[in-house]
Amino acid sequence: MLILSRLLQSLRVACAAFPDGRRADGLTYSMSDIGLSAFSLFFMQSESFLSHQRSLEEGSKTSNCHTLFGMSKIPTDNHVRAMLDPVHPRLLQGVFDEVVAVLADNDGLKQFRRLEGRTLIALDGTEYFCSQKLGCPSCQTRMRANGRTESYHSMLAATIVAPGHNMVVPLMPEFIVKPDGAEKQDCERNAAKRWLDTHSERVRALRPVYLGDDLFACQPVCQLVLDKQADFLFTAKPLSHKGLYDFMDGATPEERTIAAKQGTKKLSLRYRWFTDVPMREDKDALLVNWIGLVVSDAAGKPVYENAFITSLPVSAGNVADIAACARARWKIENGSFNVLKNNGYHLEHNFGHGKLHLAMMFAALNLLAFAFHTLCDCLEKTWADARAAKRSRVRFFEHLRTITAYMVFPSWHDLMTTLITSIPPPQNQQK
Repeated sequence: MLILSRLLQSLRVACAAFPDGRRADGLTYSMSDIGLSAFSLFFMQSESFLSHQRSLEEGSKTSNCHTLFGMSKIPTDNHVRAMLDPVHPRLLQGVFDEVVAVLADNDGLKQFRRLEGRTLIALDGTEYFCSQKLGCPSCQTRMRANGRTESYHSMLAATIVAPGHNMVVPLMPEFIVKPDGAEKQDCERNAAKRWLDTHSERVRALRPVYLGDDLFACQPVCQLVLDKQADFLFTAKPLSHKGLYDFMDGATPEERTIAAKQGTKKLSLRYRWFTDVPMREDKDALLVNWIGLVVSDAAGKPVYENAFITSLPVSAGNVADIAACARARWKIENGSFNVLKNNGYHLEHNFGHGKLHLAMMFAALNLLAFAFHTLCDCLEKTWADARAAKRSRVRFFEHLRTITAYMVFPSWHDLMTTLITSIPPPQNQQK
């Protein structure tokens, strides 16, 4: 389990550098212990993990917090919240970078490469907190039909995806917050611009192609992507791109139809494309390539239809691959947001809102836990074998939470081996 150990060490170093605002109650814990304690809840998918470890520590003088996560002392939940509230999640950037570095160092990125070595990064926004009672200076607000003001948090997520790959890798998000002193609310599009300004150089070696929905298919975002020496592949709907579709109206596109099978179903994929078309009615309009795709069943009934604009060169030889990559955008919703909200991570649960940055910090740590799990799934054989032994993600984490509530394991390898074999390590190794 060397990969997981490397990732945890990176997180430990990042947490140790958090600003340490000691409280008046005199409690003294290292910021490394504070950060790792919060992270352990998300990694184990258990709100009660720390309390169980305190019980174990009372009987054996140690716990899985010490042996697995490398903590020295286990702080209380309230102390964790108080100490992390002033810490901005941007201080976790190095850990997200380490996730990509570990993936690259272990040839894991090869599984995600498409379009002759490019990496697809999907951009999309999602909410992770909403309340009519709680709020903080970072919250955005909206008025509901009942006349009450609702506070909420959202973020612009960036995720490595690939068609034909069932894993996704989250990158550092950009949080959508109301700027200090501003009356106008922040938005996904502005967050995407900030993310590109902040992170494009960091991911340049990945040779990224950015995926996104119709919201990002505007000239300012597309031009910014090009300025960052990358490419875009965005959904483009007729209603929001009238100038583009008026320009193409009546013209004859290039076309290709491919027969395919999905299980036992026979499908027909019809691709149409134009090159160098203006994306809006403007003399300074950016020229883009447009791709339309209609998927029909054996009876000729359309079962899927969409269209995209891209800066990538399009030809009969690559149009199918480009369209497949464009359709992979949905993975940020199904493979990331759906998992984070409905499959154990409880992203929308209020783990602690705080007065400054706590809600954002917890969301970032939750994303990191998901990223660590993904790398373990892809690169750690012992972890993957343990996952396979329990058959499903839900059962795997159920066993993980249960067994660590009663036993202390000397290492992650011992814990995973126990899940595989159902034979715990000798008692003297647990102390």
